[in-house]
Amino acid sequence: MDLVIRGARVVDGTGGPSYTADVGIHEGRIAEIGRLGGGRQTLDADGLVLAPGFVDMHAHSDLALLRDPDHSAKAAQGVTLEVLGQDGLSYAPADDRTLTEVRAAIAGWNGTGDDIDFTWRDVGGYLDRLDAQGIAVNAAYLVPQGTVRACAVGWGDRPATPAELERMRALVAEGLAQGAVGMSSGLTYTPGMYASGAELTELCRVVAAYGGYYCPHHRSYGRGALAAYAEMVELTREAGCALHLAHATMNFGENRGRAPELLALLDRALADGADISLDSYPYTPGCTTLVALLPSWANEGGPEAVLARLRDDAAAERIRYALEVEGADGCHGVPVDWSTIEIAGTTDPAYGSHVGTRVRDWDTARRLLLGDRLGPSILQHVGHEENVRAIMRHPVHTGGSDGILQGAKPHPRAYGTFPHYLGHYVRELGVLSLEECVAHLSGRPAARLRLPDRGTVTVGHRADLVLFDPRTVAAGSTYERPRALPTGIPHVLIDGRFVMRDGRRTDVLAGRSVRRTPHRGR
Repeated sequence: MDLVIRGARVVDGTGGPSYTADVGIHEGRIAEIGRLGGGRQTLDADGLVLAPGFVDMHAHSDLALLRDPDHSAKAAQGVTLEVLGQDGLSYAPADDRTLTEVRAAIAGWNGTGDDIDFTWRDVGGYLDRLDAQGIAVNAAYLVPQGTVRACAVGWGDRPATPAELERMRALVAEGLAQGAVGMSSGLTYTPGMYASGAELTELCRVVAAYGGYYCPHHRSYGRGALAAYAEMVELTREAGCALHLAHATMNFGENRGRAPELLALLDRALADGADISLDSYPYTPGCTTLVALLPSWANEGGPEAVLARLRDDAAAERIRYALEVEGADGCHGVPVDWSTIEIAGTTDPAYGSHVGTRVRDWDTARRLLLGDRLGPSILQHVGHEENVRAIMRHPVHTGGSDGILQGAKPHPRAYGTFPHYLGHYVRELGVLSLEECVAHLSGRPAARLRLPDRGTVTVGHRADLVLFDPRTVAAGSTYERPRALPTGIPHVLIDGRFVMRDGRRTDVLAGRSVRRTPHRGR
């Protein structure tokens, strides 16, 4: 054996009872489990839980993996695989025009990208770039439907022509053939939100043909939440496509205590044979960009068109009225309460003094959007704890951080989601058992991704493993100190190599792209 881990409490990711065993690793895979002899290295795991590495089903590390080889934000949590390309907007596939537009549109998520050499234009090229550079943790990718629509249709609010729809189908198929695990949408973000249900159904037929899944940020998490969930269930049923609901929650005052209604909707679909899963983060506030709150008509045409409207006093007044009185579709149909909006980050340091403050009114929001060129990211304090707990108990639930790493004061979920599940919701509150929670964070997401050799502690599986102390594991990140690392997670391995050892990040870059189809990657 290259490594023998002795005397661990094995929580294997299936949800079954834990047991004590030695685990032997050889050539990057789990070779034996039981009472073992010596190895080239031996690790005493007395008092520690050994579990499969955690899968972050909703990550925004698309550029962070390239600019930050350390990536302790995720490695220190025990995350060994992230799913990128979320919410319908990312950097492949893209032509030169679309890439420039997307970089501006999601600067609040990932920064402007001025420090990145964008050498790729398709999904395969992006995944190849991850492999060539070497990354801290593994990465899978979803074809972003909004970026695809920007390439084929542009940023206008109109139906796609038959030729444009065929081009979108081809771009989605190409991305899946090159290794993407499915397709994402951001249906409160432009231009993805301009797609009709029929258009999305046609793209989901392509996803289904490749054995992928559809991961929508659906049309409303507020006033129209249940109808929006139902639309996603119905269109994927018609397309014959697996469905994974992104950061599934019920937010805003309209939805307090209504998680059981969502879960009943999903249970009916599951009973009818639908293939559905979901992810959530264990916190109440949401996190997005300030520009995302604007009504869809204000976002039509792309970033430069948005800035032009914001400069125009008459258009800006229409935007304010839509936000404060009507309830903009970008704010999920709910009139905005500026006291719930906290600035988490800006791209221009000149506006850094606003970080950590609440947006007092539309005039403040408008000045920030114009001055920082749509760059501010925000926390939106609109969630409900009872909904968070009810959803995480559901048997198709998985863990996703939705972690935006950009900004001076990011949401603590970026650095804390997985230890917060284990420490707060398992040890302190008992919402989930340890065995069940580990299954939510490892085995179930690996099954959704259809990865045959990951997600459980099984002989022959890849040795992507995390060792943590169940008595002390906890998120270090808070709203005041959002980048503090967790406690109680001393060791993390990818392919049997330590990326965290004795609580410290090593210099190992063991991560690679994880592709659905055999294509140069793993």
